[in-house]
Amino acid sequence: MTSYIVRRILYAIPILIGVNITVFLLFFVVSSPDQMAQRILGEKNITQEDIDNWKKQNGYHLPLWFNTKVSGTESFTQTIFFQKSVKLFFFDFGTSDANNIDITSQISQRMWASLAIALPTFLVGVLVNITVSMIVAYYRATYVDFWGTILAVILMSVSTLFYIIGGQWVFGKILRLFPISGYDSGVDMLKFVILPVVIGIIGGVGNGIRFYRTIFLEEVNRDYVRTARAKGLSEGVVLFKHVLKNAMIPILTNVVLVIPLLFMGSLVMEAFFAIPGLGGFTIEAIHAQDFAIVRSMVYIGSVLYIVGLLFTDICYTLVDPRIQLGTSVS
Repeated sequence: MTSYIVRRILYAIPILIGVNITVFLLFFVVSSPDQMAQRILGEKNITQEDIDNWKKQNGYHLPLWFNTKVSGTESFTQTIFFQKSVKLFFFDFGTSDANNIDITSQISQRMWASLAIALPTFLVGVLVNITVSMIVAYYRATYVDFWGTILAVILMSVSTLFYIIGGQWVFGKILRLFPISGYDSGVDMLKFVILPVVIGIIGGVGNGIRFYRTIFLEEVNRDYVRTARAKGLSEGVVLFKHVLKNAMIPILTNVVLVIPLLFMGSLVMEAFFAIPGLGGFTIEAIHAQDFAIVRSMVYIGSVLYIVGLLFTDICYTLVDPRIQLGTSVS
């Protein structure tokens, strides 16, 4: 197990380096520092001197890859790549381009608001999706299966914006059960996060039921299920004990896609509910064209996705130890 984990971590390092280089190319080669300055300062009534001053103030006046004006190690350290990208490996995000605020400090403060919404939405959502899907699969080829599938299709066909606006109007404006927007710390936080969490669960339950139902129906037709039934096991035991265990690999694969959202939050949800999380932080940076913040959030999202894949690979070995040995699981 240890050698397998070490091997997966070593595989993740070159991927992380490639992500870092890709982010650098997108932000500094596709879009040059001069173009960044023009967008932030405004394309009208600015001079080249204004652009040069802004670049020097934010550290964008340095060469991209190699500095020929200095010697030794400074030829590499006094470059935009080292100052803006290499430091990302150590999670040193520097300051924002628009107002020079410390990005790391803002992330550490705002991440808790995002987690307060994303974590319960994720955990309860997965539990609800799997439970309902197993019930639908248990009553397959019946009216429960038929209407459950119809309801899932209807739910997944409706835009998340409808749930957000409708929830705010019904539960916030008419019934006045929850505030429409805002956020607070401590116990008062609950009244601000309950409605976004419920909306987040409802918005994802349609896709979840359809996905997990397909997995469970595929498993119930396998040989081991027929063998379990032949031994006299009840349908409930077969489904909840055997089918669920063998369906964990595709379930884990689907779950890892949501892991970055646990940290970065939902852009749309946080924007509509005025929650000061990382999703709102990213939208504010996009509106202000603050490339330093956007670059940092893109990198964090990539890192979290890589960590999620690594975590999923480890969970695979716990579900089926044959994976770490390279044995076929079919």
